[in-house]
Amino acid sequence: MDNLLDGQTGANRPIFTFGESATLTAAAIPTGQLCLSGPAEKLDAGHWPVRGDLAHIRLAGRCFVPHYAVPMEHKVVPAGAKLFATNSKDAEVRDVLGGNSLFNVLEIAGDWAWGQVGDDGFVGYLPLAALVAT
Repeated sequence: MDNLLDGQTGANRPIFTFGESATLTAAAIPTGQLCLSGPAEKLDAGHWPVRGDLAHIRLAGRCFVPHYAVPMEHKVVPAGAKLFATNSKDAEVRDVLGGNSLFNVLEIAGDWAWGQVGDDGFVGYLPLAALVAT
């Protein structure tokens, strides 16, 4: 029975339990998939899909961020769409994309999509109006 009055106070109670344990230990994760084996790599934001809050799922073993995303494939609608360094039309332009270019969207916020051109191209922001889901 889960009772806040018994045991630890609310602020000190574990949010999750792992098997019989209230703490996360190596024994609680038999696969070892959640282990950190060293410091997170510092990767160039213009070429790697990683920010302080989000990264491409393929970087899960290399970078430590709060969230990982599986890319959603989109096509660039107009030829000449500009890929920006930040979500502003006044930002640095990282690339000018051809029509039907593949853009892997990792986040949509407001009128902007953040992601990567193809699987290894530049990373940046495109206006949503320049994208169509595939």
